[in-house]
Amino acid sequence: MHNNYYFLRQLAPALTQQLAGFTVATCFSQEKDELVIGLTNGAAEFWFKAQLSAGFTALALPETFHRARTNSVDLLPGLLGLEVASVSVFPHDRVLQLNFQTKATLQFKLYGPRPNAVFRPAPGRQPSCFISATWPTLTSPRPRALPDPLNPLRSYPALGDVPPRYLRARGYDTADATERLRMVEEVVALLENPAHFYLTAIEGKTRLTLLPAGEVEQILAPDPVAALRLFVPLTLGRRAYETELRQVRQDLEKRAEEATISASQARTRLHALEHTAGYRQTADLIMANLTQIPAGAAQVEVVDFYQDNQLRTIKLKATETPQRTAQNLYRKAKNQKIETQQLQERIERRETEALWCLERLEELVGITELRALRTWRKTHDLLPETKAKEAAELPFKVFTDGGYTILVGRNAQNNDLLTQRYAHKDDLWLHAKDVTGSHVVIKQKAGQTIPEPVVERAAQLAAWYSRRKNDSLCPVTVTPKKFVRKRKGAVAGQVVVERERVVLVVPANPFERAG
Repeated sequence: MHNNYYFLRQLAPALTQQLAGFTVATCFSQEKDELVIGLTNGAAEFWFKAQLSAGFTALALPETFHRARTNSVDLLPGLLGLEVASVSVFPHDRVLQLNFQTKATLQFKLYGPRPNAVFRPAPGRQPSCFISATWPTLTSPRPRALPDPLNPLRSYPALGDVPPRYLRARGYDTADATERLRMVEEVVALLENPAHFYLTAIEGKTRLTLLPAGEVEQILAPDPVAALRLFVPLTLGRRAYETELRQVRQDLEKRAEEATISASQARTRLHALEHTAGYRQTADLIMANLTQIPAGAAQVEVVDFYQDNQLRTIKLKATETPQRTAQNLYRKAKNQKIETQQLQERIERRETEALWCLERLEELVGITELRALRTWRKTHDLLPETKAKEAAELPFKVFTDGGYTILVGRNAQNNDLLTQRYAHKDDLWLHAKDVTGSHVVIKQKAGQTIPEPVVERAAQLAAWYSRRKNDSLCPVTVTPKKFVRKRKGAVAGQVVVERERVVLVVPANPFERAG
């Protein structure tokens, strides 16, 4: 009820008394949908901070306010120097109005979906709106609704949602018409002269009310200025806590799911490799039966001494010798051994990561305050990365993973820009091996080693944005940027890599579900 008419009618006289002799000293904005007005009487200061967003509309009254040196803009210059005469509220509405000695007015329209601040320099003059208005500007009070004897609640449209909830909890729905009228009039009398204000929780949201509805957390003295100074920062802090808690929980759940799926896929691939005839076995059989393979044969049937001497048909290429086929198979066997080792490492790494995420999710249950949550996020390196926000404005595809920023070139010229101008020598550079594709850069953090899971997902991106996108497995070059150089006269995107390691990954965009 902090924007409700019945609360504002308590706030208006309190502000009239407190602002006697105060003049407007400054009016500016430094956040979207936030208007800040500072007043002074020469000896003291008073601040209005109007939160005029549809998500949370509130009139905050901070005791002090420090204006930012940057990203703030002066507004409503006609307000400066005006002396407050009184503060009033429109009857049965959510409009608080500052009246000045010059007859100028400033209205705070505290409507949930369409809040605004409207300054009128003089009666009949064109008003200035803080938020561009595409609907008629309210300049005068609305009439009260006509009495409804069958449902007295309709006679008081400014009640809001809390008084009906309060009445229904006390049997309003089952009462007769006479009793309903008595109950409503009794509640209205309480709202017009409240003995207390209440901080309550209604459907999981913190509310400032004039009635003990919901779960009462705190009973306050009927001082509207002090109540707002307590309620607004508390609510904003809780909203920030809930938003951050939801964000970090979603991030951890997503990481745990991705790690589990990755480990499962790696285990499936490893099982297939371990339970099918390997390249080396096939090559051995070809070499053992060279004398039996006629020139230009497309296939040959041999005795497989690896499988209890069963007959096995081996396909060959008619355009190459059996020795060449065996040589190629031995080379593939070497890569297969490397793949097997990498799959085993990936399974262990990804299962460890999934377990780590699940442990962090369990810890989240016991964190109930914003400050504790942010300390915990910092401890586990789960804070949002500022550089990632800056990178979002770069002309590359931008991904974030575990606090690291991954940049992906869009075309040959864009690859040049990424590698030659935006990549630092210690950043990690990746590219699908021996084919055209995007340059990929993982931005380094000072004093930290980029985790292998991050490298693996960046390598998947390099494979995905390359000619090997549809391959089942793709080798990817990984090296610090300092080992990548461009020859004079080389075409856009063409570079020379002086030192590298190669990882084998399945081409994919592991971030595509996040948009």
